[in-house]
Amino acid sequence: MLVNAEVRRRQPGVRTPDEARFKTQTDHAHALEARNLNIYYGKTLAVENISQRFRPNSITALIGPSGSGKSTFLRALNRMHEAIKEARVEGQVLLDGKDIYAPEADPVRVRRRIGMVFQKPNPFPMMSIFDNVIAGFKLSYGKPQGTNYSDIVEHALRSVALWEEVKDRLSVSGAALSGGQQQRLCIARAIAVQPDVVLMDEPCSALDPVSTLKVEELMRELRLKYTIVLVTHNMQQAVRVSDTTMVLLPDEKRIGHLIEVGKTSDIFNNPQDARTADYVSGRIG
Repeated sequence: MLVNAEVRRRQPGVRTPDEARFKTQTDHAHALEARNLNIYYGKTLAVENISQRFRPNSITALIGPSGSGKSTFLRALNRMHEAIKEARVEGQVLLDGKDIYAPEADPVRVRRRIGMVFQKPNPFPMMSIFDNVIAGFKLSYGKPQGTNYSDIVEHALRSVALWEEVKDRLSVSGAALSGGQQQRLCIARAIAVQPDVVLMDEPCSALDPVSTLKVEELMRELRLKYTIVLVTHNMQQAVRVSDTTMVLLPDEKRIGHLIEVGKTSDIFNNPQDARTADYVSGRIG
C-alpha cells in the first residue's frame, strides 16, 4: 500500500503522530506566498488581487467553477503563465521570502523548485521511463554531485509506488504505461529534482477510479515532504486529501476572485460566505 491505514482514515486537516513529528521539523522551510497577485492575458484581467500564504507540508485545494481562474493562478505560482504570449502578472509570488518574478530570478530554477503536474499525463513519448524521470536534470542544470541517475530514478519511482511495476522495463517508452502509471511517472519526474513545492492541475481528471485512489494516496504521502497546491473540480477529492481549501469565483466580467479560504472541513461544513455555501452545495457553478 502507498500509505498506512491510519493515514487513509485521517480526517482532513488532522495529522497522525508521525506526520506531526515530521511537521515540527519542517515548518520553517520553503514558504510559498502570493501577494496582491493580478494575472493578465494581454490587457484582459483574469484573476484579481489574490493574496495567500501556503502552509508548508500541507495540501491546499483550489476549487471553483470553470473560468474562475484556478489553473491560471496555479500556473502563475511557478512562472508557467508567462510562457503564454502576452501573459503577465502584477504583484509578487514569494518562495522563502524571495520574489520569483524579480528581474534576477531565473525561471528555469524557479520551475525546478516549484514543480508542476498537469491535468493529462504527459510523459515524453520519445523517452524511456528512465529518461522521463531524469528529464528535469538534463533540461536544466544536471544532477547533484555525489549522486547517479540510477539512484535518482529508483528513489523517485519508489516514492510514487511505481518501482515494482516498472523496474524490469525502464528502457521502454513512458507512453507505453497505463494512464494511471503515466501520471505517477509524471509525478516522479516532478519530484526527482527535489522541488520544494509541487503544483497539481487536476491530476486525476483523466484517470479511472482505481488510479485516482492511488494518486490521492500518493498525494497524502507526498505532503510529508512537499508543499502541495491542488486544482480540482472534484469536491469529494478536495475533502479527502486537502488541509486547506481556497474558493475562487468569477464576477460578472469573468474575473476570478478569492472568495473564501480556510480549513477544508470548515469550507465544506461551515462556510462563512454565502457564495461558498452555494457553490459547494451545487446551487451555483
